[in-house]
Amino acid sequence: MKKILLVLSVTFLISGILYAQNQEETKKARELGHTNQNKFKQMYDEFATPNMFRTASGAPGPAYYQQQADYKMDVELDDKNKKLTGRETITYTNNSPDNLEFLWVQLDQNMRAKDSKTPLIEANGVDPAATTDGFVTKYLAEPFDGGFNITAVKDSNGKPLEYTINRTMMRVEMPQDLKPGEKFVFSIEWWYNINDHVNGRGRSGYEEFEDGNRAYVIAQFYPRMAVYNDVEGWQNHQFWGRGEFALPFGNFEVNITVPADHILDGTGELVNRKEVFTNDMMNRYEKAKKSYDTPVVIVTQKEAIAKEKTFAQTKKTWKLKAENVRDFGFATSRRFIWDMMAVKIGGKDIMAVSMYPKEGNPLWEEWSTKVVASTLKSYSRMTFDYPYHKAISVHAKNQGMEYPMICWNYGRPDEDGTYSDHVKYGMMSVIIHEVGHNFFPMIVNSDERQWTWMDEGLNTFVQYIAEQDFAEWYPKALGNDKEYPSRRGPADKIVPYMAGDQSFLSPIMSQSNNIHQFGPNAYAKPATGLNILRETIMGRDLFDYSFRTYSQRWMFKHPTPEDFFRTMEDASAVDLDWFWRGWFYTTDYTDIGVKDVKKYVVSKVPTLQAQKFAASDRNLRFADFSDLVFMVEEGSDDYNRIKANGGVIEDATSLKEYVMDNFSPEERKNLKQPKFFYEITFEKPGGLVMPLIVEYTYEDGNTETVTYPAEIWRKNNKEVKRAIASEKAIAKIVVDPKQETADIDMSNNSWPKRKKLGKFEQFKNKVKGQ
Repeated sequence: MKKILLVLSVTFLISGILYAQNQEETKKARELGHTNQNKFKQMYDEFATPNMFRTASGAPGPAYYQQQADYKMDVELDDKNKKLTGRETITYTNNSPDNLEFLWVQLDQNMRAKDSKTPLIEANGVDPAATTDGFVTKYLAEPFDGGFNITAVKDSNGKPLEYTINRTMMRVEMPQDLKPGEKFVFSIEWWYNINDHVNGRGRSGYEEFEDGNRAYVIAQFYPRMAVYNDVEGWQNHQFWGRGEFALPFGNFEVNITVPADHILDGTGELVNRKEVFTNDMMNRYEKAKKSYDTPVVIVTQKEAIAKEKTFAQTKKTWKLKAENVRDFGFATSRRFIWDMMAVKIGGKDIMAVSMYPKEGNPLWEEWSTKVVASTLKSYSRMTFDYPYHKAISVHAKNQGMEYPMICWNYGRPDEDGTYSDHVKYGMMSVIIHEVGHNFFPMIVNSDERQWTWMDEGLNTFVQYIAEQDFAEWYPKALGNDKEYPSRRGPADKIVPYMAGDQSFLSPIMSQSNNIHQFGPNAYAKPATGLNILRETIMGRDLFDYSFRTYSQRWMFKHPTPEDFFRTMEDASAVDLDWFWRGWFYTTDYTDIGVKDVKKYVVSKVPTLQAQKFAASDRNLRFADFSDLVFMVEEGSDDYNRIKANGGVIEDATSLKEYVMDNFSPEERKNLKQPKFFYEITFEKPGGLVMPLIVEYTYEDGNTETVTYPAEIWRKNNKEVKRAIASEKAIAKIVVDPKQETADIDMSNNSWPKRKKLGKFEQFKNKVKGQ
C-alpha cells in the first residue's frame, strides 16, 4: 500500500511540475487580442441588410417591386446609307413606393459618338509593332460618328419635354412627379449611323461582303429605360463599353421596315407572317413546327444566292410583338439562309432557329439549330422551362452577343467549306453560351452594369453542363473525340490564372468596368467556383435543387449577389459564407499539401512527451499513468530510449484489460484491430479554404478517399493534424487526387514526396504521352 501511495505521490508531483511549466509557457506565448479574421466568419458585414424588399432567405420580399417599360416602335433601315431611324412611344409605370421627379433613359449608341469619352479611359502607350488596320485605327482614322441624334422628345399630347443628355444617359423632365402606381407616356424620335462591327468591333452593326451586300445584327438601337429599384434607385451608371446592361421588363410592339428582299427575325412573335412570307416559306414553316429531329430550311441557300444582286428598291415591314422581355434585337439581310426545328420543353413546342449567310455553310446548316435545341433542353433542366416561343442563332463574323430570343454567334469555315475542330467547337460553344443568356440575364435579370459575373459567370457554369449534355445527345458531333473539349468549368482549367500574380487582380465581386483579366475573372472563375460547389462541396442533388430555387425565385425579376448567395444556403442547409468570402471577395488561391507523416506504436511506458501532454490536458491531469495508453513515434528519442532499456514498445496492458473488462466476446469481434498508427499533418500555404480531399493507398494496393469538410480549417488556418489507425500500412497519401479544388501547386500534395523531374525527363514523359 505504501508503495502504491509513493508511486501516486511521485506521479502527482511530476504532473504538478509539468503543469506549472506548461502554464508558464502559455503565459509567455500569450499575445494581444485581434479582430475576427477567421475564414468562417459570417458574411453579415459584406451583405446588405435584409428588408421587406429582399428577405434574409434570398427570396423577393412582400414589398418587392419592379418598374415596367412598354414600347411601341416604328423603325426603318436605310441600307444604302447604313442608317437607322426610329420613333418610339414609351409607357412607363411607376410600381415603386417613391415619387419620381424625372426619368433616366439609356443612350448606349453614344459610346460611339464622335466626342465619346470611352476611348479616353484606357491607358495606351506606343506599341513596338501593330497590324496595319490597328495602326490606322489608332493613329490615322477619324472617329466614327455613331451616336444617337435625338430629334424630338414629347409627351403624349405632342408637347416637347425638357431633357438633358449626359454622354450615354438622358434625363427626361416630367411636368410633375410620377407618383406610385401612375404611368407616364412619352415619345422619342432618333436616328444614327450604323457601325461596321467587323472592323470597328461592337455588339451591334453590319458586316459588308465583297458583293456589296450587308448582314445587319441590330441591338441597343433605341433609347432604353434605365432600371429604378430598391437597391440603388436609378441605375444610371455610364456605359463605357464593357459593363453591359440593366433593363426593366416590358411589352414591345415593333414595326421594322427594310428592303423588300431582306429576311428578318428578332425578339418576339412575327404577327404578320403571311404578309412577309412566300407560299413556299409558309409551307416549310408549317413543316418545321412538326420536325423535332431535323431542321427544315425556310429560305434555301440557292434562294439566298439568287437575291444577292437584286438590291430591291421597294420596302417591306416586319411586325414583331413580345411580352415580358427586357430588351429587343433583330437581324436582317437578303443573304440569309433560314432554318428551324421544334424542341419540346415542358410540354410546349419551342422553335429553334438559325439565320446565316452562305459563308457559314456547311457548318451552320449541320449543327447550329441542333445546338440551339440542345441548349434549351439543358438550361431548362437546370433552371426552369424556357418561357418564350423561339430562340434564334444568327451567324455574324467575330460576334458573340445576346438579346431576348435572339443572339449573334461566330464560327466560319474556310472559303472551300472545310473547317477545323477548333472552329466547330468554337461555334458550338458560343451558340450554347449566347442562347443560354436567355436564362441569365434575359429572364433572371441581374444588373450587368454592376456585376458581370452574375450573368456571364452563372451562364458559363451552365454552359459547361450543356456542352457535356450536347456531347451525350449528339455523339456524332464529337467525331473521334472522346469528350467535349470545354474551355471552362472543371477546377483544373482555372489553375494557370489562379497561379498567376494575384496582387494586381480584382475579386469577382468587382464592378464590371473595374475588372482586371475580364475573361478569367468574370467568366471562368465564377463558373469554376460553382462547379466546385456542385461536384465537391455540396453535391449535385443539393446544388441543383438550390440553383433551380434561385432561378425560379428570380425569373423575370432583378436579383442581387446577396439574393443568390442567400438562396443557395437557404435551399441547401449548407453554410457557404466561407466559400463566398474566399472565392468571390478575395483573390486568394488554393494550395493544400501533406507537410509531415509520423508513425506511432502503442506503449505501456510513459514517455516524457506523453507525461507533458497528460499534465496539460484537463481530462488526464490527475489520472494514474498506469491507466493511460501511450503513443510513441517511431524513430524518436523516446522510442530509441525505451527500446534500448528493454521496454515493451508495442504493448498497452491497460488497453487490453479495459477491452476484456468492458466488452463481451461478441462485441470484441466487432472492434477494429489496427496495427499501424499515423499522425498526418496537412498544411495550407494558400489563402483559400477548401475541403481536404485525401486519397490513402495501402500496401496491398487498395485505395480509400476521405473528404474532410472545409470546416476542418476553422480553428487553424495554416495546418491541421489527423490521427489514422489502420489495419494495413499506408504506402501513399495524395491530397486532391482528381484536382477538384483548383490547387495551384501539386508538388506538395503527395507523401512520399514525388521526385521532381528534370526538364529532360519531363520531355521524355511528354513524348511517351504520360
